[in-house]
Amino acid sequence: MRQPLWIFIAIIITTFHFGVLASKQPTLPIEAHASLPNVSQFNLSPNGSKYAYVVNRDGVLILVIQEATTGKVYPVTKTDNLNAKLNWFDWVNEDILLLGVSYTERQGLIRYTRTELLSFDLTKKKKGTQAVIRPKRGQNNSQFKDNVISMLPDDPDHVLVSIDLKQRNRPGVYKLNVKKRRLKRVMSFKAHVVDWIADQQGNVRISYHQDDTRVFYRLLDSKTNKWKTIFDYEVFSKNKVAVLGFDIDPNTLYIKAIHKDKESIFKVDITDPALSRELVFHDPNYDADGSLVYSPKTGAVAGYSHSNIDNVIHYWDEELQTLQTSISQVLPNATNVITDMDNQGNSYIVYSQSSKDPGSYLLGNRKNNSIYYLAQVYPQINEKTYLGKQQVEYAARDGIKIEAYITLPQGYKSGKNYPAIVLPHGGPAARDYQSYDYWSEFFASHGYIVFQPNFRGSYGYGFEFAQAAIGGWGKAMQDDLDDAAKWLIDEGYTNKSQMCIAGGSYGGYAAIMALIKHPDTFKCAASFAGVTDLASIYSQARYFTSKEVIRKQLGKDRDKLENISPINFANLVSKPILLIHGSEDSVVPVKHSQKMAKALKEHNQDVTYIELEDGDHHLSYQPHRIATLEAMLAFFDKQLK
Repeated sequence: MRQPLWIFIAIIITTFHFGVLASKQPTLPIEAHASLPNVSQFNLSPNGSKYAYVVNRDGVLILVIQEATTGKVYPVTKTDNLNAKLNWFDWVNEDILLLGVSYTERQGLIRYTRTELLSFDLTKKKKGTQAVIRPKRGQNNSQFKDNVISMLPDDPDHVLVSIDLKQRNRPGVYKLNVKKRRLKRVMSFKAHVVDWIADQQGNVRISYHQDDTRVFYRLLDSKTNKWKTIFDYEVFSKNKVAVLGFDIDPNTLYIKAIHKDKESIFKVDITDPALSRELVFHDPNYDADGSLVYSPKTGAVAGYSHSNIDNVIHYWDEELQTLQTSISQVLPNATNVITDMDNQGNSYIVYSQSSKDPGSYLLGNRKNNSIYYLAQVYPQINEKTYLGKQQVEYAARDGIKIEAYITLPQGYKSGKNYPAIVLPHGGPAARDYQSYDYWSEFFASHGYIVFQPNFRGSYGYGFEFAQAAIGGWGKAMQDDLDDAAKWLIDEGYTNKSQMCIAGGSYGGYAAIMALIKHPDTFKCAASFAGVTDLASIYSQARYFTSKEVIRKQLGKDRDKLENISPINFANLVSKPILLIHGSEDSVVPVKHSQKMAKALKEHNQDVTYIELEDGDHHLSYQPHRIATLEAMLAFFDKQLK
């Protein structure tokens, strides 16, 4: 039986006061941080009578459906994330759940991902998932079968899917009867179409095209039934536009575009020949990084999400804003995000985070004026053991301000030097946030200061800041990491002999490159799935439809790519290095680390190489997460303690 919220809060308060009086907590087991989330992805059925979610049982992820009143549970499917992964799920109607599942495949030396669309029907006596899309003889067996562009909320039997059944990489739009598993084509492929966008009424209105590095959107005029180009730009240009979606009025479109250097949200009347833009939201400090939020009752746009505003979502719908305010009154000093609601706006799911809680789910009901605790995402991490991050800022060597996050170990004392790890994120067109992440929290819990700079090239700080990543590997954004290390020393957090660098993907590249470009700064480096050969990526791009985009992002001068590829400078690595890579990585092939390890050994360098059998790019398999953090911790302890 669920506990009412007031009991839950009382437990938190009691435990917190006990934690103040208690002695220092013992170090948590590696599994506390390295395990996949205990629960995730709560999703309410249309009328709120049940919800689906994923629960972790010792690394096996089980998708279940639970009745809200009786608590009865129906298992749907399970995976260990090794051979198959659950990407998403949503309700078609009150009885049928739709699932998107991905698999890693291999064709020669090339690894790639394919997806399937599955359904689970509660009304069937013999319950189980089944494939919904079954290509007929002569049709293309599409690589991606789970691209649902509209759940058609007013049609309880159908959804719209974008899929290339007629010819490979030429998707059309089909209306899919989920129960009968029948497809009816509603839109044929058009030149260079990558995807389609439907309005709130379920009508296909926009086609998204990509021709090498040119991107353009075309709009279907509902009166003339003719298509016209509405946005047209080059990738990585200041003219870029992202379509966010339609309002309930099918003539009102929301987009994201650059305004005063920052991505901002605009409203466009598509009946206006000039397509004039009305500014809806602009943050002078950050790119708008969220999406539209819709009213569950009317289907109208009710607000938007953005990481740099209170409770993440700004509502202009008064009813939803009132609900948000009441939730924050009950759960003060926390970020409380309404993640889902039933179609009448009565039942809702809240995801709550605070300085004492890395994340919990709650179930609310407006009719009953109640809210109940469901589960913690990381149950072993609580107010006594959660360290959290602090936002700081430092100046790069050319004066550019860099935002970063620092996680301090338990019992930190100002003025004392601690071993430190600089932890650059992947991407590089991504960024770190202040919310919980298991890498920084894990290393800090074992006595390390962890520093996460949002170096130049990171997303979120404006167009010009992000442009450093275009053809900029090994340049200013690499220097920003060196300056981060010097800032830690200057501020008295650590000293030169107690600092290493680590990261995954691009972060792994940056960690290795740091030992080459700035050999005196770090004592060691650890790379997970790091890029080591940019010329190889440039060459392998020819196997993918996005090859010209990849090449423009890296830069097309092959000699310059050779000069910023760690594989060519193994002889310059004079510090210990740890390389870890999954054998089935379809993003950065395992050969990047294999060849780097071989080159380092040929030059008698201190290298440790660990290959995770069947591992992917994201440490999706729980034992791989545990093994990676365990190996990195042992490596850092040996070098720094």
